[in-house]
Amino acid sequence: MLNTKHIRQRFERAADRFDEADFVHATTREGLLSRLDPLLIEAKTVIDLGAATGTANRSLAKRFRAAHVISVDLARNMLVKARAKKSWLSKTSFAQADARALPFPDESIDVIFSNLLLPWVSEPERVFSEIARVLRKGGVFAFATLGPDSLQEIARAWSQVDGGVHVHRFPDMHDLGDGMVTAGLSDPVLDVDRLSVSYTNADRLFADLTASGARNALRDRSKGLTGRRRFAAMVTALGEAAAEDNIALDLELVYGHCWGAAQKNDPGNFKIDASRIPIRRS
Repeated sequence: MLNTKHIRQRFERAADRFDEADFVHATTREGLLSRLDPLLIEAKTVIDLGAATGTANRSLAKRFRAAHVISVDLARNMLVKARAKKSWLSKTSFAQADARALPFPDESIDVIFSNLLLPWVSEPERVFSEIARVLRKGGVFAFATLGPDSLQEIARAWSQVDGGVHVHRFPDMHDLGDGMVTAGLSDPVLDVDRLSVSYTNADRLFADLTASGARNALRDRSKGLTGRRRFAAMVTALGEAAAEDNIALDLELVYGHCWGAAQKNDPGNFKIDASRIPIRRS
C-alpha cells in the first residue's frame, strides 16, 4: 500500500524542479490529448485531476474553448506553480484535494483528464467511484497510467539485494477496466504503448525520479546505514545489468477513456467479463 501522506510530502518538495524532469508526463500528456481529438464533447467544466504544475491547462483550454478548467492536485506547492502559469484571460481555477474525495457536486463535471495520477493510488476503485459520482451522464474520463511491466529493471535489481517490495505494482489494464465499470462508468476503451528511457548512470536516473516526485516508490525508505548499503547494492546490480553502459528503463503506458453513466452499479452484485473490454493496439 502507498502512504498518501508520504506521497503528498514528496510532491510538495518536488514542485520546484518538477518541470525539469516531466518528460514521461509530457509523453503521456500528448498521447492522452491526441486520444481526445476524435471524441465529440461539449464541455462546460473540465477537471485536470492530478494536475501537478498545470502544464496541461493551456492545451485543455484550447481543446475545450468554452470550458472552465479546474486543476486538482494533492500537493499545494504544485498548484502554486500551476497558478503562476495561468493566463489572466483563462477560465482556470485550482483546488487542493484527494482524488478519493473530490469537492464537487454529483454529476457536475463534463470531462476529467488525468495524466499519471493512478500510479500513485493504492485503491483505484475509490477514485473511480468518485469520478463516477461527479461525472455527468455522457461525460468523459480520460487517463494515462503505467502498466505492470513498468520499471521491472529496478525491481529485478532490488530482488538481488533483499526480498522486499520496492516497486509498486501497477494495475493491469483489464483490472482498471473492471474497476471503472463496477464503479458505474461505462464503455471503457484502453490501449497500450511503450516507452524506453536511457540513462548514462544511476545518479542521473535517481535525480530525475527525485525531481518528478517518484523516488519514494522505488527505493528502500530506511534512513540508517544498512538502508544506504542496500540501496548502493541495488544501484550496483542495476548497473551490472545495463547494456553498453546505459541504464534503460522500460515503461508500459496505458491510455484509456470511459463515459459517465449516471446510474451506478451495485459493486456487490455486478460482474463483467474483462476479456470483452475493447482494446486498441498502438
